[in-house]
Amino acid sequence: MKTWLAHHRQAIVATLARMAQTPFATVFAVIAIGVALSLPAVLYVLLNNVTRLVGALPAQPEISVYMRMDATQMQNDDLHQRLKARSDLADFRFVPRDAALVELSKQAGVADISAGLTQNPLPDAWVVTPRSSQPDAIAHIATALQALPYIDSVKQDSQWAQRLNAILGLGHEFVTLLALLLGAALVAVSGNTIRLQILTRRAEIEVSQLIGATHRYIRRPFLYFGVLQGLFGGLAAWLVVSLSIYLLDRRVADLSTLYQANFQLQSLGLLPGLILLLCAMLLGGLGAYLTVTRTLFQSNAH
Repeated sequence: MKTWLAHHRQAIVATLARMAQTPFATVFAVIAIGVALSLPAVLYVLLNNVTRLVGALPAQPEISVYMRMDATQMQNDDLHQRLKARSDLADFRFVPRDAALVELSKQAGVADISAGLTQNPLPDAWVVTPRSSQPDAIAHIATALQALPYIDSVKQDSQWAQRLNAILGLGHEFVTLLALLLGAALVAVSGNTIRLQILTRRAEIEVSQLIGATHRYIRRPFLYFGVLQGLFGGLAAWLVVSLSIYLLDRRVADLSTLYQANFQLQSLGLLPGLILLLCAMLLGGLGAYLTVTRTLFQSNAH
């Protein structure tokens, strides 16, 4: 066990020393990995902040309930009692037809039209605010109200919630696709870096094979090189994300102050950050493994 640990410790120390011998190449590779990883990470953080902002909005979708033109006061009272008994409603209010006509007449371009009317064409209406903004919950309330005989029509304002959920879902899928594409690119970048390392150490590898070194022994330092390169690239990406959110948060704070709100951007948390580092290390190790395995296979074929 001690010998196994000593071999791995020796491989790590040798890999760090080799990185220090080529600082410019190492730094450029780390920057390339960091920038590539930071793109989906920043988009992920921004999407989470948008979702949090939408969830904190006080405005709720409303359901407009229009009574029949021949609806009586007793039917309005009955609907009032039904709405009052529902526990899934946050609020509701009655809009008399006369008040609706007065409000409509105040709008530009409508006053002349309403002045020529001999009778009020608008029905009594109720504006209902559900407790939940989920489209299914809104549709359930609208269906129950539409079933009442004295209700002419029900208009549910849930399309904005459906569209917003669809946009956010599309955004998350786009981030996932972008992460997969950039992950494949990072495997190629790591593999190309390892290939250059192999070219500079080809004589050492051939000598190791002649004295009976196993493929695992030959592959080990290159795997550590890819993993450590991915780790440093992940740390660079975490730094880029944190710096980007810090700079954007100042502008967002100024904007939210103008709207008398207090909203601050949340940066990449500890768990997502650790996942980012783990993915970067896995991608770097995968690129190194594929490149070294291919090289060893070609050398055995010759």
